[in-house]
Amino acid sequence: MIPLMGIQLPRVIFGTTCLGNLFVAPSDGEKRELMHQWFRQMSVPVAIDTAGKYGAGLALQVIGRELAAAGIAPSDVIISNKLGWRRVPLRGSEPTFEPGVWVGLEHDAVQDISYDGILRCWQEGCEFLGDYPAQLLSVHDPDEYLAAASDPSDRRRRLDHIVSAHQALVELRYQGLATAIGVGAKEWRIIRELDRLCPYDWVMLANSLTIMSHPPELIEFIQSLAERRITIINSALLHGGFLSGGSFLDYRRVDPDDPEDAKRMAWRSRFHEICEAHGASPYAVAVAYGLSHPAVSSVALSTSRPDRVQEMVSAAMTPLDDDLLRTLEDAGLI
Repeated sequence: MIPLMGIQLPRVIFGTTCLGNLFVAPSDGEKRELMHQWFRQMSVPVAIDTAGKYGAGLALQVIGRELAAAGIAPSDVIISNKLGWRRVPLRGSEPTFEPGVWVGLEHDAVQDISYDGILRCWQEGCEFLGDYPAQLLSVHDPDEYLAAASDPSDRRRRLDHIVSAHQALVELRYQGLATAIGVGAKEWRIIRELDRLCPYDWVMLANSLTIMSHPPELIEFIQSLAERRITIINSALLHGGFLSGGSFLDYRRVDPDDPEDAKRMAWRSRFHEICEAHGASPYAVAVAYGLSHPAVSSVALSTSRPDRVQEMVSAAMTPLDDDLLRTLEDAGLI
């Protein structure tokens, strides 16, 4: 385990997009069994990463409900709640955020990033989680918030909102209502920009430091974070399931007619061929690579299938094979 502000952070953190019905809508029984497997495969405290965005609060509700039903002690769980999205009524046939991705939701969600907005999101999270407070808090998707700016002036205004949202987290930590505060984003360059403005205890990278994408500038940045003792959690190592053969890439459906998508599909095919030749699972290789940099403390992994949890944990505990790594390098994939 890795120490973070007094918390022993496990090597594996369980992601909860599946509890919010990402891509599929598991039954309540399947979600319950999935959470039971978390506690069977990892010793306590079990770490869980969630967000108000996941199913427009559904994941938060499932966590609070199922932990209570299983009689889990609050001290036996570490919860990370990424703040910045909150629940609103569903007006149409499907949610307006990330359309086509979330299944069977009864609510919509809106981004609410500001000093007051983050406090609203935090309060909603507390209500949904019940007796299980989130020890780790962060601002979620600041990259999306900035990308929605209409012009440079609007972007500066939104950047001020993000900084003030972080200040609200600082105050929650000061009041003893959070143990450590951070940021989570898909675009690592935005985390680097915010790192100059906000003092973080931890950062969560998503779709960034993976076996398919690991630019030298990112490696330099995470080394800088490590030197300053900022904990790094790596997530979305499979690019939304794409690297293991899925039809979604970074939360959107792959388009074979798009030249960039076609290039990535060709990369994946070669990657799978090499893994198969070495008798290795592409999933396990991708997870091992995501943990291979010494600056990375933990990985956040997700599955909707209870029978896959053991494989997930095993992948995170098994180092990357040197011969396989050299073959991937020789093939120009790394």
